[in-house]
Amino acid sequence: MDKEKISYLAGLFDGEGSITYKQYFRRWSKKPRPYKCWIIRMEVAMTNKYVIDYMHKILGVGTVRPKTKKTPPSAKTKWKDQWRWSCCFRDSLKVCKLFEPYAIVKLDQIKKIINHYEEKKDDTK
Repeated sequence: MDKEKISYLAGLFDGEGSITYKQYFRRWSKKPRPYKCWIIRMEVAMTNKYVIDYMHKILGVGTVRPKTKKTPPSAKTKWKDQWRWSCCFRDSLKVCKLFEPYAIVKLDQIKKIINHYEEKKDDTK
């Protein structure tokens, strides 16, 4: 991949993106006790669809979906629709490995995702 494009996307993500990396307990009707689950997700939302489509094309992972906002009754103008690129789990690992050399603000969270999967990989050996 082109380093210039990846560095641009990493900077864009560093400023506009968000990472969700957390563990929670989930109940399932067939199991007597709750069990641990992870949510690992990366996303960028903005009104410029071209940039979101570009990100999706260059990275080759994730999904692009509209994120519409309802205009409140008191508002005189309609808000712009947003577009959201997002990826989860192993796709997030792939993106984190690409963004790690260029990240500043979200570097700690990116390293957590990389370590999460690298530790799992070491446990299977």
